[in-house]
Amino acid sequence: MSGFDDRKRGEEAKFAFDAEKKFKAEARRNKLLGIWAAELMSLSPEEAKAYAAEVVAADFQEAGDEDVFRKVSGDLKARGISVGDDVIRQKMATLVGVANEQIAAEG
Repeated sequence: MSGFDDRKRGEEAKFAFDAEKKFKAEARRNKLLGIWAAELMSLSPEEAKAYAAEVVAADFQEAGDEDVFRKVSGDLKARGISVGDDVIRQKMATLVGVANEQIAAEG
């Protein structure tokens, strides 16, 4: 039975590790997305940092990416910046890859 228990613990540890890695990558992606949107809005470096934190926090409103998308899309539109929904979604998809690479490089 010991071998089975060891394997079970190993699988549980891998699941927890993968979940944590996914969470970190999504948070990093949201931060990078916030910085990208802040640049489009011509925010100062301090404002951009604060805005990126707002985008990260927006992800806790509901499961999935729609809350983050709505936040960035709404803020850009409120500033009169015309960026298509498809552009924002594509940027989100690209940045998740960048975030994964950054996290992997950090170890």
